[in-house]
Amino acid sequence: MPTFTLTDVARDLWVDHFAIGTEVFGAPRKVPWSVTKKTLRGGRRDGVDLIQVDNGALSFSVLPTRGMGIWKGRFRGDTLGWESPVRDGPVHPSFVNLMNGGGIGWLDGFDELLVRCGLENNGAPYEVKTIKPDGSEGHATFGLHGKIANIPASFVAVRIETDPEESITIEGHVDEARLFSGQVRMATAITTTPGSNRVSVRDRFLNLGDSPAEMQVLYHWNFGAPHLEEGARLLAPIRTIVPRDARAGEGLDRYDVYEAPTPGFAEQAYFFELHASPRDDRTLAMLRNRAGDKAVVLRFDGRRLPAFTLWKNTGGSRSGYVTGLEPATNYPNPRPFEQARGRVVTLPPDGTYEVETILEVLNDEESVATVEAEIRDLQSRGIPTIHRKPVEPFAPEG
Repeated sequence: MPTFTLTDVARDLWVDHFAIGTEVFGAPRKVPWSVTKKTLRGGRRDGVDLIQVDNGALSFSVLPTRGMGIWKGRFRGDTLGWESPVRDGPVHPSFVNLMNGGGIGWLDGFDELLVRCGLENNGAPYEVKTIKPDGSEGHATFGLHGKIANIPASFVAVRIETDPEESITIEGHVDEARLFSGQVRMATAITTTPGSNRVSVRDRFLNLGDSPAEMQVLYHWNFGAPHLEEGARLLAPIRTIVPRDARAGEGLDRYDVYEAPTPGFAEQAYFFELHASPRDDRTLAMLRNRAGDKAVVLRFDGRRLPAFTLWKNTGGSRSGYVTGLEPATNYPNPRPFEQARGRVVTLPPDGTYEVETILEVLNDEESVATVEAEIRDLQSRGIPTIHRKPVEPFAPEG
């Protein structure tokens, strides 16, 4: 199992350029693949490490500098991701002030296919009252979607498996820690198999501190064309659906259908509970194009990631035409609301919490139809409960 370390701050190790491919193993391989690493230069991307993985069919870029997010991808000629107004990305965290605009500075660097939200908090910005050591009152502000996406990894490695089958894994450690607060490490393994249409993101969250630590995580998977277009649809085995707010309620009757790019469109978000397999608690959601011959599928454990959010932002093509499929430990409400309803994970000292999301890319009618049948089978477990307005315990009632 060859392993190549690219970053290890504990050993003062950092590799600027790296390249490996099928040729290093001598004998011809079934599918040619490659992994390369470089450091980007110029503009707001200056100093960002980028690892490009190409498994022969599916390619994607990992960003160790941006919390081990996944920036862009392609599958057999089709783009994975979206066209963000952040056109000069990926943006180095040093150019992202999370407190800009009253706590929405996170948006200054948002352009990834996958960005994690957390860990101390995710969801909307909020402010809480604090008590200072002298007994006086203060206030603490928490920004949109937390900090993890803007923390560089302290350890990065490439691991190649050859037995029993080939696989390519990018490993990374990202620590979210400060004095007088939680100390949580995210150890990620982003894995794909040569020639496959899948990439797995498996994260293990570890409490490094002496006291219990609380955390939330939301996987913000974001898609644009060609999977998102007028007439594209979301398919998922729905148990419950709740509009986040009155604006989302306006589109509830067509929550699963997408419009063409519409300048001035105001975002809509919906909160779901999904049916899962009784065998292994796995569930899924699919974004399918209008013709039904292209789709992206997210698979995840509905017990470990029980809160699923759909984000629709079908604005103008130059303003961010995108939708987010977002499995999470919680809904993206301010943390005090989620904590009061038991949707914050508590890790004891040395405790761990492990989750996995799998992206599967489909490019023919037969494979799309097969997943549709899988979703229908799970949906047969119960008729969806549809709430017309925000309701407890999902969202603040309007």
